[in-house]
Amino acid sequence: MSLKLERLQGFEGARPVVLVIMDGVGIGKYVEGDYVRSASMPTLAWLKEHGVYTQLKAHGRAVGMPSDADMGNSEIGHNAIGCGRVYDQGAALVGKAVESGSMFEGKTWQELVANVKGKGTTLHFIGLLSDGNVHSHLDHLKGMLQQAAKEGVKRVRIHALIDGRDVPPTSALDYVRPFEAFLAELNGKAGVDYAIASGGGRMNITMDRYEANWDMVARGWACHVRGEGRQFASAEAAIETYRAEIPGVLDQDLPAFVVAKDGQPLGPIGDGDSVVLFNFRGDRAIELSKAFEQGDEFKGFDRGRRPDVLFAGMMQYDGDAGIPKRFLVEPPRITRTIGEYLADAGVRQLAISETQKYGHVTYFFNGNRAEKFSGELEDYVEVPSDIVPFEERPWMKSAEITDKLLEAIPSGKYGFIRVNYPNGDMVGHTGVFDAVHIAMEAVDLALARLLPAVEKAGGILVVSADHGNSDDMYEHAKDGSVKLGADGKPKARTAHSLNPVPAIVWAPGRENQVHLADDVEGLGISSLTATCLNLMGFATPEGYDRPIVKLG
Repeated sequence: MSLKLERLQGFEGARPVVLVIMDGVGIGKYVEGDYVRSASMPTLAWLKEHGVYTQLKAHGRAVGMPSDADMGNSEIGHNAIGCGRVYDQGAALVGKAVESGSMFEGKTWQELVANVKGKGTTLHFIGLLSDGNVHSHLDHLKGMLQQAAKEGVKRVRIHALIDGRDVPPTSALDYVRPFEAFLAELNGKAGVDYAIASGGGRMNITMDRYEANWDMVARGWACHVRGEGRQFASAEAAIETYRAEIPGVLDQDLPAFVVAKDGQPLGPIGDGDSVVLFNFRGDRAIELSKAFEQGDEFKGFDRGRRPDVLFAGMMQYDGDAGIPKRFLVEPPRITRTIGEYLADAGVRQLAISETQKYGHVTYFFNGNRAEKFSGELEDYVEVPSDIVPFEERPWMKSAEITDKLLEAIPSGKYGFIRVNYPNGDMVGHTGVFDAVHIAMEAVDLALARLLPAVEKAGGILVVSADHGNSDDMYEHAKDGSVKLGADGKPKARTAHSLNPVPAIVWAPGRENQVHLADDVEGLGISSLTATCLNLMGFATPEGYDRPIVKLG
């Protein structure tokens, strides 16, 4: 297919078109716990009234997940928005590969197994121990363990990252206990030695992203690889102890632990071992992959002696950089993104966010591509995030991001600007209700500052989200009632929601030319792409999902 954009007849097009992605801001199903609705957001309300407004799907099949019971997330959300159509994503691809057995027929799996069988060494699995299906799925791990036992792998160690973010915030034992029972049954039937060796909360160890906090990865390396840290008889004992010692701690923040017997760690990673990072999502897997694969060029932290292992990821997390070198499942090959089309058409673009979502408006938005399509026509701006708990600074870097936008919009340099405000997602994940209110109001203030600049520049503002989160902050029972904790207060829900997200087009001075499309029922966030192209005066490319507006 051609990358050449055709001009849209009957609509001249605006410059700039500014796409604002309010990360984690959905439209709540329940009044109780919808902190987008209960926050003071007069600018968002004004835009809904004065712009073209609809709702878009941001979860399930609308973003390439296996079923509509699956949450969306920032990675696949930005993939969908950036490429204008839906691809099968990691969860679906890996699930099919495990179920069909194609993963185990691949060269990488066979090398990993042959390595440990030939040397009598250990096969290790590192990853998120839950069924959240955002970074990993427990069924994928179980399938690999069963296959390893079937193929005669005698010793396996699991390094379990505790979730509490894509699943209920204190649900760790609901996963660990059944998983330990699964391992016990597998050990008994197959005569193997499979056990959890280390772990900790995903926001405390290992799963950093965008090199925001290498100390997280260093803590994970210490317990997973070196077997260093506080010792416990089991993962269950570690979780129960930390909960008793740190009242109110969420699973995602649990400190690192090492499972030991007679004072000896159960599973440090040594020379000759094979290691699988079984998370399929890339952003929080790249840094650990670098730690295992890179030599002297690695600068993240002091690894000490790096063991000589055969390392593989569930997928290749960065195709351009080739990270990791070995992987079990081919990632989606996403082509013809809006960024590529606009670069080919000579349209200058700006992508901006703070560190926490910088990779989303660049790498993921560009179809999992690290490099720019045009060094001359694309500017990327990263505002460094603060390394503090998000609930302590819920405004995050919304003001600084907006300052940069207020320089860019009137400059006349850019035809397309895309920005991510991370507050609704990153603060929503904390479960701290008052902080979420502040986060939402900070985003609304940023929108208020943008409106005059967009109008003065003759531009058009498109406001939407990649998925929901802050719109669904309470645990609800099946009858819709709010679940209460022992203190009588609502139980916090920290995962993404299954709710739709708002989509607003505000075209000051062009209100008579920009209207809601005739049939928007069931459209997903992938429709934002054709919408932005149309507003710039370009026709919808072949194969793109249809826009939410009609023009003229």
